[in-house]
Amino acid sequence: MNFHLISLGCDKNLVDSEVMLGLLSEAGHVLVADPAEAGIIVVNTCGFIAPAVREGIQTVFAAARQKEEGRCRALVVTGCMAERYKSEILAEFPEVDAVVGAGGFREVLMAAENALEKRGGGFIQTDTAARPDESLAAKRILSGAGHFAYLKIAEGCDNRCTYCTIPSIRGPYRSRSMESLTAEAEALTRHGVKELILVAQDTARYGADIYGKSVLRELVRGLSKIGGIAWIRVLYAYPENITPEFIREMAENPKLCHYLDMPVQHCDDGVLGRMGRRSTSAGLKETISRLRREVPDICLRTTLITGFPGETEEEYGRLLEFVRETRFDRLGVFAYSRENGTPAYALPGQLDGRVKKRRRDGILRLQKGISREINESFVGKTLTVIVDGTTDAPGAFPPAGTEPGAADGGKVCCGRSYRDSYEVDGTVFFSSGAELPSGEFADIEVTAASEYDLMGRMV
Repeated sequence: MNFHLISLGCDKNLVDSEVMLGLLSEAGHVLVADPAEAGIIVVNTCGFIAPAVREGIQTVFAAARQKEEGRCRALVVTGCMAERYKSEILAEFPEVDAVVGAGGFREVLMAAENALEKRGGGFIQTDTAARPDESLAAKRILSGAGHFAYLKIAEGCDNRCTYCTIPSIRGPYRSRSMESLTAEAEALTRHGVKELILVAQDTARYGADIYGKSVLRELVRGLSKIGGIAWIRVLYAYPENITPEFIREMAENPKLCHYLDMPVQHCDDGVLGRMGRRSTSAGLKETISRLRREVPDICLRTTLITGFPGETEEEYGRLLEFVRETRFDRLGVFAYSRENGTPAYALPGQLDGRVKKRRRDGILRLQKGISREINESFVGKTLTVIVDGTTDAPGAFPPAGTEPGAADGGKVCCGRSYRDSYEVDGTVFFSSGAELPSGEFADIEVTAASEYDLMGRMV
């Protein structure tokens, strides 16, 4: 039976979707790009915050239309929104045959095949406290370009931030074994993967539940021994769990990118306390100082939340000053989303949406200038990039008269330096004598910069 899978939300969810692709394909079903041609449609949803839920609802609605008008005979909804709003989905969408709880990979296959045979349905509960099924990694089929892959090193979360729904949806923190992760990484290299991007709700906590302490450094060391891996990138490392040993590993390990995604959310001690974060303003500044002292060319990425309940103008002002002084290389900002079922939902001092967005926009304006200044500092320098493919020449490319072959607005190569994680950061656009295959590395002299992207020529 033809099947179509729609993956929403984060890269961790994408890894889950790739496991589902593998299981469905192994069972003899055939992946198709057009949902109108599919007898089975699976929607792997995100349910972290309200905008993600709205996107999930719209996607399920579109899939339900295919059940009514197209060839679809089995519609299965899974993922975080399915776990969080199972009853509502079944009540509002009679076209949905089954709702499968988060992490229910084998259950998705079972639900789809039961629907085809008109057997059962409804909500299929999964055990969100169970250890990860490490045999599933071998089933995974990559959905992207193939020269990079996300490696999900743990499930769930124990941090219990007061604004976050993830622990109630995904369960407690459960690390995968180093042996299983190394085996998966080795298999990925056989498919051409050169860059591993480590993800989890908190990568810096990796191993504490099964080894008694964080062993992220040891994991990275083991992965670095795999011959086909050139770059290892770490996302979502909570600052309070970043160890001096890991920082030294980053300074000394040539395969570990000098890049760290470190979500801090705020800098004010009062707000951090209400958020349930274990960080303090002094602790954050010390960690950032140590990272930059020991890894001088490090690229730091973070995310912030504005308008958390009770955030005063003075607390927001301290956050603005923190951003101005710290000068993060990459920064994302979210206006606080009040999520039912979280402790923060009942906190006093809920702020008007316009205030939350005004504060978010103020930080974004500040960061835009910081980002441009940092990018402009790379003009004239040479960066090694991994090639992602070709694209239409952006408007600012090329600098007038300097890039033969691109001035007509034709195709140019695009890639990422160690400073750029896929999709969330900028792109390095460059001209070359020939089109380079994805996954190749090239040295690029930077000739121009914008707020988010760099432009240059191959050396």
